[in-house]
Amino acid sequence: MSTLAVRKAAPAAGTTPGTAQGPPRRRRIAFVPTVTLLLGAVYCLLPVAWVVIAATKSGRELFSTFTFLPGTGFTGNLTELSAYRDGVYWQWMGNSALYAGLGALLSTAVSALAGYALALYRFRGRETLFNVLLAGVLMPPVILAVPQYLLLAQADLTDSRLSVLLPQILSPYGVYLARIYATAAVPADVVEAGRMDGASEWRIFTRIALPMMLPGLVTVFLFQFVAVWNNFLLPYIMLSDDEKFPITLGLYTLLEQGANTPALYTLVITGAFLAVLPLVALFLVVQRFWSLDLLSGAVKS
Repeated sequence: MSTLAVRKAAPAAGTTPGTAQGPPRRRRIAFVPTVTLLLGAVYCLLPVAWVVIAATKSGRELFSTFTFLPGTGFTGNLTELSAYRDGVYWQWMGNSALYAGLGALLSTAVSALAGYALALYRFRGRETLFNVLLAGVLMPPVILAVPQYLLLAQADLTDSRLSVLLPQILSPYGVYLARIYATAAVPADVVEAGRMDGASEWRIFTRIALPMMLPGLVTVFLFQFVAVWNNFLLPYIMLSDDEKFPITLGLYTLLEQGANTPALYTLVITGAFLAVLPLVALFLVVQRFWSLDLLSGAVKS
């Protein structure tokens, strides 16, 4: 009787012995979430793409060529925009930079102080005060604009740059974010150790708490800068001198004039395209700061 030697097949390279071999599994793609995200990206980016392409077209090309076909008039549009009323557009851009930059900086400082105090100090009425601030987050700006105008009119501050800056300093949402971040990032034991070492409360805040809160405060600054830069209603109510207009209100008045002068449409579109660039640049700078902060935190830990 002959015997057959049964040899077990050796497992393939890169596989675990004793496991069933078969074709590699195909990656399953979640089509519905992917398609939803793609549609959302198209919905958000399509108007931006239209503005970028339309800014390159001359007045004749704007109404006679395909919508997403680039034109040849960007240089001419930029020259005409800079020459319009002796360069009032760049004055509007400077006003927006002042309102947004200084307003966001002051708002971030107030939010840092208020958020730190609400997070690490225990005092009577703390939760009530915080709930009032949260109620301010839910208030639409249109409801607050008229009372703010009446208050500033009593102080004779309307039609001034302060009338746009002062209402932007206190941001309920910024205070909320600062408190949440201070609670998570600043340990109470570190604050108590600073007090035991004889440091003043201001020194503890500036030297210990503030560096820990810095990434969250950068987020507050970014949100407030974008909000002030895009704000239209408050300057529309407060200001009457067009030399103090921000870019949003300036482009609105230019668009109104374009209803009677179609040649101004190209200037409005070019101006809108240029007005987006500072926000894009700021986001890229802040994103780099976030990355560096995360890397430095990983190295320190």
